[in-house]
Amino acid sequence: MFNSGIFLPIIIISGIAYSILAKKLTVLAAFTGAILAYLIFIAAGYTGVAMMSTFFILGSAATSWQQHKKRGFAVKEETKKGRNALQVLANAGVPAIAGIVMVCYPQLAYLMLPAIAAAFASATADTLSSELGMVYGRRFFNIINFRPDRCGMDGVISLEGTLIGIAGSCIIAIVYVLGFGWNINFFFIVFAGTLGNLADSILGALFERKGIIGNNLVNFLNTLTAVLVVWLLHALFFTR
Repeated sequence: MFNSGIFLPIIIISGIAYSILAKKLTVLAAFTGAILAYLIFIAAGYTGVAMMSTFFILGSAATSWQQHKKRGFAVKEETKKGRNALQVLANAGVPAIAGIVMVCYPQLAYLMLPAIAAAFASATADTLSSELGMVYGRRFFNIINFRPDRCGMDGVISLEGTLIGIAGSCIIAIVYVLGFGWNINFFFIVFAGTLGNLADSILGALFERKGIIGNNLVNFLNTLTAVLVVWLLHALFFTR
C-alpha cells in the first residue's frame, strides 16, 4: 500500500488525456477507467495501477499494430473509434471489484492481490493473442473441435496467438512480483491468465458466435474465470 502523493493524479490525468486524444477510449470510457484505476490503487497501490496501465498500453499497441493485415478479418469496432465505457468495465471491472472486497476485508489481501493480477493477466492474454494472432498466426483452429477455421472469428485460436497470450500473462505476473515480491503467485497468475484466455475462446465459439452473448460479457467472464482459477490454486496449495 502506498500513499498517492502527487503521482497518482498525474498518472490518471495523463491517462485520460492520452486515451481521449489518441482515440483509444471514448470520453466516458476514459473517466470510467480513471475511477477503476483509483479503486484499484486504494487496494493494490501503484503496483495495481501499473498492472492496469500495462494491460492498457500492451492492448492498445497490439490493436494498432499492422492494422492493414487485419482488414480482411473480423476487427472489432473499438479499433475505429476507441473502446467505450462498457468495454472498459468488461476488462477492468473484475479487478476493481476484487479491490473493493480487499478494502472492506483487508484480511483477504492474500487472495485479492493475486486475483487482481490474474484478471489483468487474462485480459492482456486475450487482447494480445487475438490481435497479434491475426498478424503472426499461421494456422487457425476452432477451439471446440480443432478443425481449421477462419482467422478473426470468435473461438478461433492459433498456436502463435496462444503463445503470445501466455507471454502477456507473464508480463503482468512480472509486474506483480516486482511490486509484491517473488513467490508462487507468479505461476498462479500466469496459469490463471492463460486459462482465462482459453475460456474466452470457448465462450466465443459456443455462445458469442451464435449471438447468445456479447463480447463485453465474454471479456468479463474470462477475467472472472482467471480470478476463480487463482483462488482454486490457493485452496489446493495452501491451508490457512
